Amino acid sequence: MRSGDLYRLYRIADVVEILGISRRQLQYWSQTDLVRPSAVTPGGHGRYSFEDLVALKAAKRLIDAGVSVQRIRKSIRALRRILPTVRRPLAELVLVATGDVVLAFKDGTAFDAISGQEWVFEVAQFQREIEAWQRSLRMLPTRRTPRTVRAARGSARTA
Repeated sequence: MRSGDLYRLYRIADVVEILGISRRQLQYWSQTDLVRPSAVTPGGHGRYSFEDLVALKAAKRLIDAGVSVQRIRKSIRALRRILPTVRRPLAELVLVATGDVVLAFKDGTAFDAISGQEWVFEVAQFQREIEAWQRSLRMLPTRRTPRTVRAARGSARTA
C-alpha cells in the first residue's frame, strides 16, 4: 500500500465492494452512529477514510462473530468513557468477540469493553511480581516457624 492510500477517501460504492457489505447496511451503520464517514461532499455523499475502513471491517467481523450492532455501539460508548484518549475504538483497538462479550486489548491487557473488567493478565509480568516478592523474602530475617524449628533440631541430632 502506498502511503498516499492512507489519506485517500473512498466512495460508498468502493466501501461496499472492499468490505463485501450491502449499501443499505453501510447506510444503516452510518445513520445509527456505528461508523460514520469522515467526510461528506457538498452533494451530501459520504466519503470514507482508511481509518473508517478499518473501523468498518472491525464492526463487520464482530457482527459476523454474532455480536449485535447494539452491543457494539454500547461497547464503543463504554470504551470512550473508560479510555478517554481513544477516539475511535473500532479503528484504534483490537476487539475480539467471545460469545456475547467484546474484549478490548490495550497495552497488553484484555478487558471487557463494556464493564472494563480485566479478563487476562500478562503471565510474564505476574512472574516478575512473584520473583520480586521472593527476593523481598530473602532480605527479611529468617522466620522461625514450627517446621523450621523441628528441621533445625533434627539436623542438630544427626551431627
